[in-house]
Amino acid sequence: MTSEKTAISGLASGVISGIYPGKAFPLGAKYDGNGVNFSIYSEHAEEVELCLFESLDSQTEYLKIKMKEREHHVWHVYVADLKPGQLYGYRVNGPYDPPNGQRFNPNKLLFDPYAKAISGTIDWHDSVFGYRIGDAAEDLSYNSIDSAPFLPRSVVIDPQFDWEDVPKPNIPYDQSVIYELHVKEFTKLNPDVPEELRGTYAGLAHPAVIDYLKQLGITAIEIMPVHHFVADRHLVDAGLTNFWGYNTIGFFAPDVRYSSSGVKGEQVNEFRNMVKEMHKAGIEVILDVVYNHTAEGNHMGPTVSFKGIDNEAYYRLTENRRYYMDYTGTGNTLNANLPGVLRLIMDSLRYWAIDMQVDGFRFDLAATLARELHDVNRLSAFFDIIYQDPVISQVKLIAEPWDIGEGGYQVGKFPPGWAEWNGKYRDCMRDYWRGADSGLVEFAERFTGSADLYKNDYRFPTASINFITAHDGFTLHDLVSYNDKHNEANKEDNRDGDNHNRSWNCGAEGPTDDKGINELRARQKRNLLTTLMLSQGVPMLLSGDEIGRTKHGNNNTYCQDNEISWIDWQNGDTGMLQFTRELIHWRRNHPVFCRRRWFRGHLIKEINLKDIEWFLPGGNEIKDEAYKSDIARALGIYLNGADLDMTSAKGEKIKDDNFYVIFNGTSETIQYKLPSAKFGDSWIEVINTTRNVITPDGPRYGPGDFITADARSIVLLHNPVNNE
Repeated sequence: MTSEKTAISGLASGVISGIYPGKAFPLGAKYDGNGVNFSIYSEHAEEVELCLFESLDSQTEYLKIKMKEREHHVWHVYVADLKPGQLYGYRVNGPYDPPNGQRFNPNKLLFDPYAKAISGTIDWHDSVFGYRIGDAAEDLSYNSIDSAPFLPRSVVIDPQFDWEDVPKPNIPYDQSVIYELHVKEFTKLNPDVPEELRGTYAGLAHPAVIDYLKQLGITAIEIMPVHHFVADRHLVDAGLTNFWGYNTIGFFAPDVRYSSSGVKGEQVNEFRNMVKEMHKAGIEVILDVVYNHTAEGNHMGPTVSFKGIDNEAYYRLTENRRYYMDYTGTGNTLNANLPGVLRLIMDSLRYWAIDMQVDGFRFDLAATLARELHDVNRLSAFFDIIYQDPVISQVKLIAEPWDIGEGGYQVGKFPPGWAEWNGKYRDCMRDYWRGADSGLVEFAERFTGSADLYKNDYRFPTASINFITAHDGFTLHDLVSYNDKHNEANKEDNRDGDNHNRSWNCGAEGPTDDKGINELRARQKRNLLTTLMLSQGVPMLLSGDEIGRTKHGNNNTYCQDNEISWIDWQNGDTGMLQFTRELIHWRRNHPVFCRRRWFRGHLIKEINLKDIEWFLPGGNEIKDEAYKSDIARALGIYLNGADLDMTSAKGEKIKDDNFYVIFNGTSETIQYKLPSAKFGDSWIEVINTTRNVITPDGPRYGPGDFITADARSIVLLHNPVNNE
């Protein structure tokens, strides 16, 4: 291997002793201790230049290196003596022909799609667009202004990190309780986190935060997007931002905005340390990832990476190749049918699972990734590749099983190995507690793990990620406090966000001094949380719901990086927090609520009982024909823990006590009669959502006794017989 150029000095990292052909793989910038290998995929480019920058303040590159080597559409070069922290970007030349899907423009500095770190955020200037802003020809015009002064740089990182041999927790789904959070939203106002760490990965790794999560009882945090993202120009111009981060431009780079330690790659190790500290505490880290689109938008969007590298090799284009297919509502859709895009996604997933040690992924708008042409195809190449991958097939894979395209609602249709955000569970339980007509069969399916969605596909109750609230929509407090959305702060005339929230304000819109309404709201929150934690499947709790956080009726805070979104810890409901902690731990301590197998629903010979029975308030069993016509308003559910059809890791049969759950979704107090002695001869009340406490040794009842269930309440009874 011979040097093409030697003794190039005046660089931030010293003297370059040589430039060599390098290798096509791995893609991206890889430091090997002696220099850096750069490689980038572009099928249709005519020329690719590597651009090196001396400092963050440099307006333009000090050195351009033409990448002469090309192998399998991968352009590559090795530069000796470069070190971690080196700033770089690319310029790519080729046809600028939007009607034919080509948008090459060497005047645009471009992010490396495989950059492991990005130095900062875009300074919105007309030059970052490939066309001339304001030109009558729109994107058919050509913009020759250099964008380098306004674009942050890709950063070479040091791949080494001391993980201290801390293992991944590897918590089974049936033992999991997921907690969805946003790095900044969760820590920004947390008084127990040092001010300089608030809003950062380091703040999330602070002992006070980890102790809080441990006490709460969750087993995994699901972090909203941390892949480096772009705040759209129209939001910035309006004084807003893309706070949620669903606008990715760097699929390998932890976003620098959540770093407390600097802008030249330090965010990578800060993120890694956060993961390590979570793992030390036995908490898994799941990333919310957005592989369905990029931040470059539609044909009128900026050119900052993929568009300029090879537009038609990354995006789904329409028949008129000037335009983009948009299944995401963001302007474009990545084409997961193309080999370069599939490789990008899989390389990214493996990087986060191996080098960053995360435990799983929640895929935003996952139905988009399954589209072959226009239809959603569960046997698409994306799923096939996931299924055979020895690394990714073994981590937690959670789908948001919908997109905005035709046929995009795919709940229950993802293949084995996948869990899904169960939107049908959310809708059913919201309807039940707000008093809408909720069929008994629908309620029964959702409470028992949604067998109608998953059982026939050889999946189990753990395929259902149950949730009442998530980042998108009302918080739990707002769900019981508002009938309508109040998104005026988003500056879209309250047009954005979902209009059908299945919420109920309990008699007043927003804050009120009415004691009765506030008591009802508190009980409704306990009802919804208790339903979530007693249902089969994997529960997911939205951060802050456990303390009654509010977003003041805004159900779409994607652009609100302020007190509307930040969790107000100092004014949280401590009583509700304690109730939630005890509720989560109660669930985790009783496998009858965390079954790995489906209820069998028939007489089990060994115990001469069914594993689940359904009762009317009068103590009579509900007949099969009633499920098709009856409304779920008031019912009792018997759960038998003697035979859970589960064994421990040592092969021992897992047993639990028996439980009786009373649901009263009506506005009236109801007397419930307990069933006969064969179902249990002694019952202890442990939860009554009329009260804000969980009492393991509450009032005791016997067979045939009557229990008063107040309006809109749950009563949980415990028959401690099987584990004595």
